[in-house]
This record gives sequence, C-alpha cells and structure tokens, in this order.
Amino acid sequence: MPIPSDQFAALEENLNRLATECILASAGRDDGLVPAYSLLGELREQCSLAPELRGPISAAHAALERLLDAAHPFDEPALAALRRLVEWLPGAMESAKAGRTVAPFTAAAPGPVAAAAEPAGEKAAPSDVLLELHLDDNRELLAEFFAEAVDHLQQIEAALLALDQEPENPEALNSIFRSFHTIKGNAGFLGLVPMHTLAHEVESLLDLARNRKLRLNAAIITEILRSRDALSALTQQVALALEKGQLPEQIVPVSHLIRAVKQLAAAPSLDKVAPLSPPATQEIQPIATAIPLPPAAEILPLPAPAAAENPGSNPQNTPQPDLFHQRANATEAIALAKSSAGHQTVRVNTEKLDSLMNVVGELVIVQSQLIETSRTAGGAGTVLQRNVAQLSRITKELQHTAMSLRMIPIKPTFQKMERLSRDLARDFGKKVSFVTSGDDTELDRTVVEEIGDPLVHMVRNALDHGLEAPADRVAKGKSESGLLHLRAYHQGSNIVIELQDDGRGLDPEKLLAKARRQGLLAENAQLTREEIYALIFLPGFSTAEKVTAVSGRGVGMDVVRRNIEKLRGKIEIVSAVGQGSTFRIKLPLTMAIIDGLVVRVGEDRFILPSTSVQMALRPAREHISTVHGSGEVLDLRGRLLPVHRLHRRFGIPAQASQPWEGIVVVVEHSGKVSALLVDEMVSKQEVVIKNLGAFLQNLPGVAGGAILGDGNIALILDPGTLLQAA
Repeated sequence: MPIPSDQFAALEENLNRLATECILASAGRDDGLVPAYSLLGELREQCSLAPELRGPISAAHAALERLLDAAHPFDEPALAALRRLVEWLPGAMESAKAGRTVAPFTAAAPGPVAAAAEPAGEKAAPSDVLLELHLDDNRELLAEFFAEAVDHLQQIEAALLALDQEPENPEALNSIFRSFHTIKGNAGFLGLVPMHTLAHEVESLLDLARNRKLRLNAAIITEILRSRDALSALTQQVALALEKGQLPEQIVPVSHLIRAVKQLAAAPSLDKVAPLSPPATQEIQPIATAIPLPPAAEILPLPAPAAAENPGSNPQNTPQPDLFHQRANATEAIALAKSSAGHQTVRVNTEKLDSLMNVVGELVIVQSQLIETSRTAGGAGTVLQRNVAQLSRITKELQHTAMSLRMIPIKPTFQKMERLSRDLARDFGKKVSFVTSGDDTELDRTVVEEIGDPLVHMVRNALDHGLEAPADRVAKGKSESGLLHLRAYHQGSNIVIELQDDGRGLDPEKLLAKARRQGLLAENAQLTREEIYALIFLPGFSTAEKVTAVSGRGVGMDVVRRNIEKLRGKIEIVSAVGQGSTFRIKLPLTMAIIDGLVVRVGEDRFILPSTSVQMALRPAREHISTVHGSGEVLDLRGRLLPVHRLHRRFGIPAQASQPWEGIVVVVEHSGKVSALLVDEMVSKQEVVIKNLGAFLQNLPGVAGGAILGDGNIALILDPGTLLQAA
C-alpha cells in the first residue's frame, strides 16, 4: 500500500535525524543509542501501512532495545546493520510512495563485488554531507554560533602559527584544544554534522598531544590548519545563509581530513607520516556570494612540508603560496564575512571594557570636582555652571552605557535549554511544556557563559528521571504533559536562576538508602532534609535506575555544583515527593549593575540593593520596644521587626544613638523581614559592584564595593549574610 503524501515529509525528517545519529555513533560508546531507539520507534509507527518497511525497522528497533536492556553500548554488528538500514530506507520509501515493489532489505553490508560495481565518487563519505541549518528555527542561535566560531577560528590560526615555531608551547596547545572543543559542542547542538565530526576528530588528536602521547610536528600542524580552513569554509556558508537567506548548496568535503587526522593519531612513527591530500574530485567549490570572499579553493589546499623542503618535487617549479599569507587571506575573509553577517555587533575583549569602566570612573570624579569648583567660583546661572551641568548629563549617560556593556540578557541561554528540552523529550517519548520567565534578566557575560553547562545537566536530569512518562502521569492524576519552568530574577544581592518541574520529586528515604548502599554515607548518620538533598551532588551518586546515553552515571550534578561554586554561587533544592522539585541557583552580583540605596552611618556610606529594601521611615519613639533576650524591635503596623544597628555591626561611630533619631530601613531576604538603623538616606543611584579582592572576599554582610560619583568607595551590603551574622 503506498505511503500517504502527508506522512512522507515526517518520515523523511525522522530518517534524516536517524542518519545524523548514525554518523556520530561509534562502536563501544552509547552516544546516540537512546535517540536512535526513539526514532526507530517513531518510524515503525509511521510505516504501519507499509509492512515491507515496518519489518526491517522493527527488527532494528528490537536490536537496540536489547542493548538498552543490558545497559550495553553500540557494538559493531548492531551499528553496521543500523547504517545499512539508513542506506536502504530512502530508496525503499520512494518505491513505497510510488506503489512500486520494494527491494528486500539485507542487514549484511554489500560484498566486494557489489562495492566495486558502484561508480567511484558517486556516493560521498558519511561525513561529506550538506550543511543543514534549519534557518527558520535556528536563526538567532546560528548568529551567535557564527560570531563565536569566527573568534575561535582566528584563535586557532594564531595559536597554530605559534606552535609551528614552538611545538612545546602548552598555552597555545590548550587554546587550540578549547576552541575545537567549543566548536564541536556548539555544532553538535545545532546538528551541523560535518563541523561536529571534523572538530571532534581534531580535538581527539589534540588531546593526545596535551597528554604527551603524541609529539606535534609540521605534518600534524598542516593537517590541523587544513581542518581549520574546512571549518572556515563551512562557517562562511552559515554567514551567507544569515545574510542572504541562501542555504548551502555545495558539500564541503571533510572525510579526507578526518582520515588524515586519524592516521596521524594512530601512526607509530609520527615524523614519517605525510599528510593526506584531498582527492581531486573533492575540491571545495567556490561559494557564489556577493560577500567579497576569496574562493574556498584558494584557501584550503596547502603545500605539504615535503614539497616545501624539496623544490624538485614540484615538477613545474610553481611558486608555492606563503603559509602566512594564506592564513592572512583566510582571516581577512572571515572578517569581511563577519562584517556583512547582518548583525551589527562588535566582540570586544573584556579587559578593554574593564579599562573603559576605570576611565569613566575617573571622569566622574573629575566632573564632581568641577561641580564643586563652579559653586565656589561664581553664583548661580553662570556660563561655567551651565557647561558643567551639560557635562554632568553627558557623563551620566556615558557611565550608564559603559556599565551596561558587559551585561547581556540570559535569553539566548534559556533558548538553548528550551531547544534541548524539546529534543530530549522527543527522544524519551515524553510530553513537556517548557516555560521561561525573566529571560530579559541581565548578567555579566562571563556568568552567562559559565552557567550554560550546569543548566544543560539540570534540564537533562529533570527530563530523564524527574518527569514521569505520560502514562504514569495520567495514572497519578496529573496532566499528560509535564511542566518545566526556567526563570531568572534578582533577589537582594543575588541573581537567582530556578528550574522547576512537576515530576516525581526527590524521595529522602530512597536517597539515604542509595547513598548507604554505595558507601557514600555511614549507616548511623543523621541528616537534615537539605543535607539529604545535597547527596545528589556527590561524585558517583545517581538516582537513575539504569544507565542511559543521557544520564545515570553520577557525573552530572557534581559538575553542576563545582561550576556554580566557581562563580561563588550556591544551589538550593526544594522538593516534594510526587509533586516535583525546584533547583535554585544563587549567583552573586559580581560586575552586575544594580540600583542601590546609599545610606550614611557616621562618616561612612553604604549601599543597600534596592530590590532588598521595602521601605524607609523615621520611627516614633513609642514604636520602638526592647524585648528581653531578643533586643530592640520595631512595631510596624502591628508587626514586630528586629532592629539591627548598622554601626554596631561594623564597629564604627554613629550620629543617631536612638532609632527615633535616625532612619530605619526595612529590608527583606529569603522571606525574612528586618530593620536596619542608619543615620541618613543619601541618594538612590545605579552602581557597578566591584570585587574587593581575596582579603575581603568572604566578609559576612558585604557583597562588594562601588565607586561613588565623588570618588569615594562605599561597601555594598548583602542583607542575607548581614542579618545572619547579626
């Protein structure tokens, strides 16, 4: 029976996704096993009306199910059979769609005779595929990927040239490794198969060099440069798609580079290994584009070291292009492509931004001095005062702009998590409603970049063994679709990122029992609920019943905690069995812009985050009482609030000896409300929080420092630790 046309598009989409998983899969590893199993299940249901297709798909599905049940990774027979199925399905689907007889499927690979009968070069290697961008869904993510890839490719090039002169330079080697690792991860997330596959192989080669299992030489550096140029050509295709909407039409071959890299990694005598040259039929074709880029063919082919050292090997004695100039041409091409990519942004080194901030701070100090000079030099309305007033407005705007340069919204990171949850939910056969809020919350760029990996682990865990399967949810009286809510907001001197699910929750008794079984906890240990929840952050601890490709090895949540602690933040867990869990990440406002309330105590000034302040008032004498054993309290409309004298906390003199002589600021933190006694309210202004250095880093009650407009330094208070210490 022919396949209906309305189902054929869905079949093709799932088949393409399955082909991608097969390319990235390898024997001995479980990467892609769960997604391939889920995709085969979907294909089996979609082919219910075509038994000639459903039979082979069901057999492959059952084979992967046996591997999953035994917690085994891919093996060679299963992977070979799966890849053979992927090769057979397109033709079989076309025949079924047209109502023709479908050729029978054989799981065995074609023999030497059949392979020889296939015309040479007719079929590309599995890694030589067209770059699929899905531009409509991924435009913003691709724009961010392109900007980062350009920077990384430039860093790779500069570091490789440094290694060419100094092969033992560890800093350059680590820089190249990090760049290829980042490109690999981002390309894999976006499904850019050629880039992901090539970057992965080069990263493996560089890892051998980092671990001193391989010595870099001219041949290796040349092949890495060629691989970098292939990635550059693929990146140019992304730029063209972003600017013109023109999807890639030419395959950029990378299989010859992958073979060369693998040969170099496995060669017993590295100095004798000659780099593999790309086949003549696989030259990268120039991309037709209005962007003034040199053709990729001018960039990619590099002379092998042997040809450079032996002029006689060049029969026509053709001058070989200089390596440095080829690299310079490639860099110029990337810069031109970047300038034309349609996103008018400039990526600036953070050290330059810090320098700008310091200069603006100095400008504010000089401006304050000019204001004071104008007051003493003449009366109101003088030309000097008018000019200084205009300077003040410009300076304030410049200060605000400079402070905001390092801040970026967390929306792109949230968008990646949304995409991740959608893909994983499809692989797991679960239905998920992913909701975000506060995605316009701005954080320092460094924090946004560092928080990505912890969020990936948390979203994976929530989907894998946080949310129940649809049938289980319905049986428990829940909706079939699970809820994941990712939110960000300011709380006092912290930025909070929460991930909430309505799944099965954490069972303290099961956590304790499993920790004891694994020897992570003594049998007689007594823990609070919060301490029990913290067990999931121990290395090797996992709540999963079986290991999958996504989770279950106990190496995720300990990474989450380490990364968050590296940002000097902390993570809290709130959970109820059967109702769900909330993971709350609290990060300090290092380098963040905050609205601050400037208060004075004696001769010193302090800044309270406006988000923590509820109100400020001068209390009446009758509203202040002393409770034995508890100290002073303020009667605020019938509610008793503890009063904390700020001057006692820091051991400094104060003008207001009694609360009714000063100002009481009502602050809130984690649901607790207290009152702080200060001498005077000075102003409300935006300030940049500065790190106080290692000596004062963990001072209770202090979140950082800020430079005020007059050049003085004020401490930014952290109400949470301040009240705990009090």
